Amino acid sequence: MNQEHITEILNKLMTGELSEYYVTKENFMEFRQVLVKRKDFKHFRGIAQRDGNVLYQYLSEPRS
Repeated sequence: MNQEHITEILNKLMTGELSEYYVTKENFMEFRQVLVKRKDFKHFRGIAQRDGNVLYQYLSEPRS
C-alpha cells in the first residue's frame, strides 16, 4: 500500500464512493501517516476491530 493508493481511498471515502474502508493491522501505520496530514482529518472516524484492524468512515461533521 503506497501513499497514492491511500490518498485515493481517502478521497473515495470523502466523496461517498466508499462508505467505509477496512485497514489491516499491517497497513495501519502507513495509512494513518497519510490520514493525519489531511486538512479534513477530523472528518474520518476509525473504529477499532479485532486483532488491531480498523474500519474507517467519513463523517459529514468533524469529530470534536
